[in-house]
Amino acid sequence: MKTDYTPPVRVLRRTKGADDLDTLLGREWLVTNGLGGYASATLAGIATRRYHGILVAALHNPLGRTVMLNQLLECVRLPGGGSQMLSGIEREGRKPEAPARDTLVEFRLEGGLPVWRYELPHAVIERRIVMPYRQNTVVVSYHVIDGDDVTLDLRPAMHFRSYEAAVSTPFEEGYRLFAEAGHYVVQGPGEKKPVPTPKLRFSLTGRDPSLALKEERLGELLYRVEHYRGYTYKGALWCPGSFSVTATHEEPAALVASTEVLERMLALGPVDAWNAEHERRRRLVAVAMPAACEGVAAELTLAADQFVITPAGRVADTARAFAVGDEIRTIIAGYHWFTDWGRDTMISLEGLTLVTGRYREAGAILRAFAQHVQDGLIPNMFPDGSDEGLYHTADATLWFFHAIARFQRYTGDGTIVRHLLPTMERIAREHLNGTRFGIGIDPADGLLRQGEEGYQLTWMDAKVDDWVVTPRRGKAVELNALWYNALCHLQGWLRSEGHDAEAEVYAQHAARARESFNARFWNERLGYLNDVVDGPDGDSGECRPNQVLAISLDHPVLDERHWEPVVRVVRERLLTPAGLRSLAPGSKNYAAQYWGDLRTRDAAYHQGTVWGWLIGPWIDAWLKLYPEERFEARRFLEPLVHHLDDFGVGSIAEIFDAEEPFAPRGCIAQAWSVAELLRCWVATAEKRVESRRA
Repeated sequence: MKTDYTPPVRVLRRTKGADDLDTLLGREWLVTNGLGGYASATLAGIATRRYHGILVAALHNPLGRTVMLNQLLECVRLPGGGSQMLSGIEREGRKPEAPARDTLVEFRLEGGLPVWRYELPHAVIERRIVMPYRQNTVVVSYHVIDGDDVTLDLRPAMHFRSYEAAVSTPFEEGYRLFAEAGHYVVQGPGEKKPVPTPKLRFSLTGRDPSLALKEERLGELLYRVEHYRGYTYKGALWCPGSFSVTATHEEPAALVASTEVLERMLALGPVDAWNAEHERRRRLVAVAMPAACEGVAAELTLAADQFVITPAGRVADTARAFAVGDEIRTIIAGYHWFTDWGRDTMISLEGLTLVTGRYREAGAILRAFAQHVQDGLIPNMFPDGSDEGLYHTADATLWFFHAIARFQRYTGDGTIVRHLLPTMERIAREHLNGTRFGIGIDPADGLLRQGEEGYQLTWMDAKVDDWVVTPRRGKAVELNALWYNALCHLQGWLRSEGHDAEAEVYAQHAARARESFNARFWNERLGYLNDVVDGPDGDSGECRPNQVLAISLDHPVLDERHWEPVVRVVRERLLTPAGLRSLAPGSKNYAAQYWGDLRTRDAAYHQGTVWGWLIGPWIDAWLKLYPEERFEARRFLEPLVHHLDDFGVGSIAEIFDAEEPFAPRGCIAQAWSVAELLRCWVATAEKRVESRRA
């Protein structure tokens, strides 16, 4: 365990007078609370997405994640009159209300937490945002670094709604603010609904705090990213008035907003909340693998923490876990709009929880998903606000075997394998006999097939209305690589527990699957693997990255003699600085850019668009073929590290355009993108150290 700790700092400096508002609006910050809730907006302090909010609370189901404090309009009074905006709004046809060119001089992540530095006439101030862990509370504080005291006018603006709801959702009347026991409370409309939205509490600290009531409806607000993405993009917010408070050298000013009970909300003062969160982060880095404790790896370790949560909404799951002395954890697939997905969780588990030394939480995640196995499948996802999982996935369950194997490798603990072995046997039997969505083994060749009209069951899962963009029905290459890998792990675990007869059965299934795979998937004419065989239209020879898994997994299904041509083709046609393309250029449906309305975007989602997480399987395949070329493997990762300054600052995007400049798209922070970069960064660092010692 590493005991000394200096918080990693990522600094973005702004040149005075720079005309870079679009850059500030194109970069976003994110703070999370370990429950699935978060705070997020642009560096300019203007909301551009429906998902942005100063407090997006993770509430009990069926409410789910709810935008409680949409925006905070911040203004500093200047000596001698006048004022300067620190954050604001945007209306169509008008110049956005944003920091003046000479005001915002620096944005930095300090231990992963956002800090803005403003140089004002007669004063330099810093603005910080933190969310106390496992609280639906946000603390926005203002610190005078140099110069005179400053007085701030803070106007909270809100429209209580689901974080998925359109910004144009009809604005209900009936919001009211009142004082209560030394703090302020906002009660939204619908107080008498069957499941009312909770109250939003405010607390103000600093010198001379006050509130000037002046209700105002802020209408025709523009959310530019919603516009670009083809959604309704104008909405309204309610503002009750303006909080005023003075910040001094000795006493920072702060606004606290929370849906928690008052005692919990006020348990930590603003400075204590900041310090406590830094201490928690110090401990996170301290338990991570040595190579994950410094530099970029430490930043990624802290970025990984954003995705590991206790799902606040699923009360029943929590009660069941507590009843047996366990705890419940899961992984948010991406911010802002994803919930927890089985596939993403199992792929991300190693990088997010094992490389970072969070073994207890990793075990809790595996046990939680095991409790939800139905008909041999783990859930594909849990919709926000629901306790029930959806099961339309053919690969998530096979990644479950991979995650368990990696857990055992890191921890050396066979307890979880013994605990879950009956579940894994049941899963294997269900696949052999056939289960939902046409998922099952073809008795003719022992290969795994899947497909049901109207469903997208592999990770290439885009769907628009009734159009499944890449159905890949039949026998998909990565599904059979994962099936073989799962069979090999299962027979090994059974042997280790003395179940030799059962192990032999699965060993035979594995041998047959491997023989059939190499006979059916290797395409001699193309020099790489078919993507799907026995599909509705026959075999598909599209050049896709899925074939890499036939090499990269613990038990490669592909004959070693074919590794080199597959790796060569993937490097030549699919590899980019941001990851692997989902389809090679020149293919019929190839899309160079992921942009436009929902239908246009989903048509491109897996038809060329680059996926950051695929850098992980690529590195694994590369090192299996070229185990001595670890320096080259590290070079493949470096462009993604540079991406930490862009888009979701301090994190890795979900996807990228397929052509230069490989613009980041999709979620600003994606679990498996962060996890696979961190895992491979640490793996290549450790190997390089070992080779030097040798």
